[in-house]
Amino acid sequence: MERALSAPGKLFVSGEYAVLWGGVARVAAVAPRTAAYVRRREDARVHVCLEEGSLGGSMTPRGVRWEREVPAGFSFVARTLDEALRAHGRASQGFDFAVAPSAVGPNGQKLGMGGSACAAVLAAEGARYVLEERYDALKLALLAHTLGQGGKGSGGDVAASFAGGVLRYRRYDVTPLADASNGGRLSAALTESPSVDVWRLPVPRVAMAYAFTGESASTRVLIGQAEARLEEAGRQAFVERSNTVGQVLEDGLAGWDFRGFSEAVKAQHELLLELGPLETEGMRRVLSMAAAYGCVGKLSGAGGGDGCILFAPDTEARAELCKGLESRGFHTLLLEAEQGVRGETHVDARLRAWVDARG
Repeated sequence: MERALSAPGKLFVSGEYAVLWGGVARVAAVAPRTAAYVRRREDARVHVCLEEGSLGGSMTPRGVRWEREVPAGFSFVARTLDEALRAHGRASQGFDFAVAPSAVGPNGQKLGMGGSACAAVLAAEGARYVLEERYDALKLALLAHTLGQGGKGSGGDVAASFAGGVLRYRRYDVTPLADASNGGRLSAALTESPSVDVWRLPVPRVAMAYAFTGESASTRVLIGQAEARLEEAGRQAFVERSNTVGQVLEDGLAGWDFRGFSEAVKAQHELLLELGPLETEGMRRVLSMAAAYGCVGKLSGAGGGDGCILFAPDTEARAELCKGLESRGFHTLLLEAEQGVRGETHVDARLRAWVDARG
């Protein structure tokens, strides 16, 4: 039994900090997609294969008994497979799981498009398939990814990678699932817990793009800094303002009033800047150029690096903007809303070779 899979990355359209405090986020699932491959074994071994090497262990109903300390690069996949086996809850044949590296820019730096969330989704869905389980892979991936981040993060990146499209999303509380996992009741909890509050929006009529600034940022550190700046009352006031602007921005994705939509995008960006020095010089240059081309943009994600999501009234304006940005050394991507995690008809040859090498 084997299966090839792929899942998209993500970019936040709005609400990237508000969603941490109970607000609403809009998140787009975007290319490039990440490939994965899972194949059942005849024994009870588990192997995770990545570009940097492999990690092995043995199946148990309480997770994988890894043969060595889990390296940082394997942590999200390993945590997800542990939770998948806890949901399975019984002895089973093992499997090999391989996942391709996250997309990088020309300088080799990660683009900040949710690589760890994508890996967790692929691991949850791959394990579900090979174990012939029926658990909710989105809930399991949210649980594993949140725990892998020490409880930080909203899960919006996980939801986008799983469900695809452009989504309206509220943070999912994984605490009951974590408690159930520790108590050996994860399978029942995944079934009985509330549904994830996620809603797919219509396909945007505005043209979208991404500009990478060439600088990477630590989401976990930035979230901690933002949370330290605001007390509870300040957070709730921020959420209310973000939700109001976010709804205008969501309505504007239909493309009927690009001027009004642009004002909402700018307002969302300015609101984020109230949380601290999240805008870099590279971002300022990108957004200034976007305005010069009749387009608009904002930081996407935690800020402090990575890049900006850009919006244009049509594909022609988007092409001209990206051409101008590329000429000034910025890496750009043309964006369309992508499908969520899915099976593929062809296996990435690299991934099969990595698995074959394990024997």
